[in-house]
Amino acid sequence: MGIFKAGADALRGTLSDQWKDIITADRFSEHTVVAPGILDSTNNGRGSNTRGSDGVITNGSKIRIPENTAAFIFSQGGIENVITTPGEYEYKNGEVSIFNGDGARKSILEQVKSRVEYGGVASTKKEIAFVNLREIRDIKFGTKGPQVYHDIFYDCDLEVYAYGSFTIKIVDAESFVKNFVPPNVRYYSFDDKQVRAKVLPDLVQSFIVALNALSSTYRISQLLAHMNELSQQIAKDELNAGSWKRRFGFDIVQVSVENIEFSPESRELVNKYNLNKMELKAYENIPRNASNISAQQKIATGIQNNGLGDMGGMLYGVNIAQGISPNGEMKGNNQALTLDEQIDALKKLKELNASGILTDEEFNAKKKEIMGL
Repeated sequence: MGIFKAGADALRGTLSDQWKDIITADRFSEHTVVAPGILDSTNNGRGSNTRGSDGVITNGSKIRIPENTAAFIFSQGGIENVITTPGEYEYKNGEVSIFNGDGARKSILEQVKSRVEYGGVASTKKEIAFVNLREIRDIKFGTKGPQVYHDIFYDCDLEVYAYGSFTIKIVDAESFVKNFVPPNVRYYSFDDKQVRAKVLPDLVQSFIVALNALSSTYRISQLLAHMNELSQQIAKDELNAGSWKRRFGFDIVQVSVENIEFSPESRELVNKYNLNKMELKAYENIPRNASNISAQQKIATGIQNNGLGDMGGMLYGVNIAQGISPNGEMKGNNQALTLDEQIDALKKLKELNASGILTDEEFNAKKKEIMGL
């Protein structure tokens, strides 16, 4: 009974596989990198029960390769052929077919005999898979723990978390299939957590290296404006993500950081720094008139307590005051004397008084003018 069934299956399968097919790529999603080949049109007047066997490509079948796509034909021994140029190709290394002019004896009788020997199935199996050569965008990544960044503005090490995405492009389809895609896989996508897990550790490590390299030039707040440099730094890291092109046949096109945030401890440090700076700025903005008034009061107190003999009392607590010019004339409201000018003027007045040129009354009057009394 087993022989009879095998013979029936062999005949039915052989007749079904005589049809020539048109094979193209299955639908690619945004993150799909490998998709299986599918029939572009099936049955076409033949019943669904007469559809050909899976994995059997008949001589004369067409292979349609879309733009930015590479086609791989796999046989039992591995990769049989790679086609990277888009277009339509006729396959000539498959099962013989009467529709391809291979003759009825060879196309049917010999195939039936071969299939009976293998329980009704074809002794050879070939598959077609397509590789996406477009950019694979928006693959998410993030640092699991805080990373140290020496900010040149704050001049200290700050801890940051970073989140973003990266874009890759397959530049060597054969190396990608041989070295990155697992065997016997005809569908592969970066939506799969296991696929992302193969590249994310390398990417994050290279990202940390790039951060350290840029910290000597840019503040944390400036990094988002220098994503091209960040991408270049990551691509240069031959120990991690920079080795992908050589090892796996795909390259980094771009890295985008969507958010960089401080750890709670670093945020507290930055807030304290900014608060202190605001307080200093407030003191810097105290009106000059208030400072002048304070200085005048201190000068008056100093002279009253210490006199003008050694000028020491004047120097106590003096910053800025209005006064007179060195020749003893009062300056206008818009002409404030410097401290040195005030001291020089009072010294000259004292000399004039000592020499008798100015009386005590005149000296005291001028002194009051200087002090604004």
